Amino acid sequence: MDYKSEICKAINSPLVVADDIMIAAEGHGDYALPCFKYAKQLHKSPQAIAADFAAGLAGCDIVERTEVAGGYLNFYLSRAAVAAHVLSGDSGIEAVRSANAGKTVCIDYSSINIAKPFHIGHLMSTAIGGSLYRIYKYLGWNAVGINHLGDWGTQFGKLLAAYNEWGDKTKKLTLDDMLSLYVRFTEESERDPALAERGRTEFLKIERGEPDAVRTYEMFKATTLEEVNKVYKRLGIAFDSYNGEAFYNDKMQPVIDELEAKGLTEVSDGALVVRLDDYGMPPCLIRRSDGASLYATRDLAAAQYRADTYKFDKCLYVVATQQNLHFRQLFKVLELMGKPWAKDLVHVQFGMVSYEGQPLSTRKGHVVFLKDVIENCVRKARGIIEEKNPALEGKAEVAEAVGVGAVMFFALGTQRIKDVDFDYDRVLSFEGETAPYLQYTHARCRSVLAKGASLLAGEPDCSLLTDDESYAVIAALSRFTDVVCDAADKYEPSVLARYLLDLAQRFNRFYIAGRIITDDAALSRARLALTRAVADTIRAGLSLLLTDAPDRM
Repeated sequence: MDYKSEICKAINSPLVVADDIMIAAEGHGDYALPCFKYAKQLHKSPQAIAADFAAGLAGCDIVERTEVAGGYLNFYLSRAAVAAHVLSGDSGIEAVRSANAGKTVCIDYSSINIAKPFHIGHLMSTAIGGSLYRIYKYLGWNAVGINHLGDWGTQFGKLLAAYNEWGDKTKKLTLDDMLSLYVRFTEESERDPALAERGRTEFLKIERGEPDAVRTYEMFKATTLEEVNKVYKRLGIAFDSYNGEAFYNDKMQPVIDELEAKGLTEVSDGALVVRLDDYGMPPCLIRRSDGASLYATRDLAAAQYRADTYKFDKCLYVVATQQNLHFRQLFKVLELMGKPWAKDLVHVQFGMVSYEGQPLSTRKGHVVFLKDVIENCVRKARGIIEEKNPALEGKAEVAEAVGVGAVMFFALGTQRIKDVDFDYDRVLSFEGETAPYLQYTHARCRSVLAKGASLLAGEPDCSLLTDDESYAVIAALSRFTDVVCDAADKYEPSVLARYLLDLAQRFNRFYIAGRIITDDAALSRARLALTRAVADTIRAGLSLLLTDAPDRM
């Protein structure tokens, strides 16, 4: 049920819309209507307006009572009615999906570099993008996941030169090998500038399509994807397109031609640029003086391709905040080109990741492979399980769920714009604001449900769930669909993560307050029905956060 809409109907004022109604502050009911915005139109104080709305409230079975507090009208819902609705399983999701039917969102995320390590620095883009992909699908959107591979540029010439000079041709190349070669080339070229020129020469061979160079380049690409796809599979990450930079080699010139035809470009020191001085930004470089394309050129071509191919309603770029200027320039240039869909482009920014206090640098070899982080978390989770529950069946599967979940929730549990530091003890804690805490709460629910399975048959008496502890849980459950919508609207999976933590805390207080399974069959049935709803909601929410919820821990 859409409680806001029902309250709005009951108020029956043309001034009030459902979006004006908000979740009430703790201790002030379930919902609240701030009346300040109506004061000018009605020539009354907000408090008087709130009192008038309360007095004129039309019959609404869901509202038990109202309260005027300052300029707010607070609504207290009927606890039994809300409980009955929540436990009926009608979350309102079908109406949301119906409203979103036919909408398409493109999500550009992860965007790893070929021949470079898939390290913990890629975690945020991968996790945030992967979660948003699931969230939008859950809400009824057609989601298109795009891994815009970094598979073009002079770095491949450098790697090719390094491989030809020092690579072991007798064994299968690995990502570790490519990183070592790249780091060695960087170090050697600082002492020998001729190496850098050799790197550029080797890349020209790739650009010209020389068979040996292209063959080695394709090997770099195939090796990278083979290894990183193992990580993606483990994380539950999927993509619908791997079209990267190289894909747009033949799609840039039409964009450049259009920019020139519309008089948006000028030549500056031999380079082709779009001036953005009027918008407080430096020029957007379209083509270098040597004729080479740039990131902006490829991203302009990619945006046009996605608009033509997918007819998107939104296109999200899940990329670190350091690229903010690039995307501001990109979106402005597309706007100046007259692209009506430019307004639908969004840069979903996020902060930096450090590892146990240490920054990361691929060039210098200061990297932490994501696969190693995951493996360490799974191993540590297995150790915790062995200590806490050595007789647990399926320990390997549970450890995998806990370890991977810990990594994903680390990336998704904090507001994305913040910088975060990865710490094993913190992310694997069963008592903190972590995935293991949520997973353990879910397993606790399932354990109780298994013990009371025989009592679940029949409809629960929801009038038995009106005490404070029960209703606190029910009130949280009633907001699940709204929270998922809010996470999508804000491009912020942490909204859902915070909600799940709050729900788990409320359930654990309910669990401690009184026995779920009692001598009273009706009371037991009602509390078990509530427990089942909590378990199902935590599992559904964790799934949207790329985290599994084991039944036993």
